Amino acid sequence: MANETDFIIYSDSFREILLPESRVMRLAEGLKFTEGPVWLREADCLLFSDLGAGKIMRWSERDGLSVWRDPSNFANGNTLDANGSLITCEHGTRRVTATASVARAGQDSGISILAQSYAGKRLNSPNDIVVKSDRTIWFTDPPYGIRPEQVEQPANYVFRLDPGAAEPVPVTDSLLRPNGLCFSPDESLLYVADSSTERHHVRVFRVMADNRLSPHPPAPSPSVERGSGDVFATIEPGVPDGMRVDKGGRVYITAGDGVHVYSPGGQCLGRIRVPEVTANCTFGGSDGRTLFMTASTGLYAVKLNASGARLPR
Repeated sequence: MANETDFIIYSDSFREILLPESRVMRLAEGLKFTEGPVWLREADCLLFSDLGAGKIMRWSERDGLSVWRDPSNFANGNTLDANGSLITCEHGTRRVTATASVARAGQDSGISILAQSYAGKRLNSPNDIVVKSDRTIWFTDPPYGIRPEQVEQPANYVFRLDPGAAEPVPVTDSLLRPNGLCFSPDESLLYVADSSTERHHVRVFRVMADNRLSPHPPAPSPSVERGSGDVFATIEPGVPDGMRVDKGGRVYITAGDGVHVYSPGGQCLGRIRVPEVTANCTFGGSDGRTLFMTASTGLYAVKLNASGARLPR
């Protein structure tokens, strides 16, 4: 049976995602502050940011841990687009970048800039990022890592970057510290973590056909296509950070003690216990059933009876 000391189980639904061999494994240690994991299926490896060291790291079962990009411009969140390019949020340059053909070759082919300003002003500090099946790129822009006098944006936006657009557009400014984000499997919902200590909760927004977020209450300004979103979950200990969903629509939210797993209806099903504050997670492995977790100074993984949602392409 699964090593149940690695889990806090609140429901039978949580037991359903566990396998007899489910146990939390530490894959790497001695890092500075890990974030932004993304699995490269064709290259059979994981890339993730060591934000504290200013590097992007590579891990594979065959080769272990190595440096993939140094310097990384203090990269944080990473994801892949439909072309297999690595899309990255860079704290150091306050921009969103693309690295072509990473998913196929697993190699660093050089950086191109996708977004670095809105309304002619520099972005704050792009943090986490997802790509929708229509090729729109969605990212959060809190002011982490910059001084107050460096802030140029009037709010901490969640942005959408449309294909070919020169600048992103804000879709909401209703979160104090927008952080991790992910779509439901059918992309009808967008989950966004508010990592402020005042709130420490996850909000859920309905995504409209024109990619606006369902306005509730109505947007006070036509320049911000925003809705306020409903509270989906309140995370303790710590604050919510990165998130992923599985094919069943369950939401995996990182927290101070590991990963909290929620049903699509907002019920906490159980927790995956990690011995460090956990910043982000992603599904990967040969069958997509390994949950990789970046946690402070280490990289962890757990094999589950669930796989990551494959968004429609």
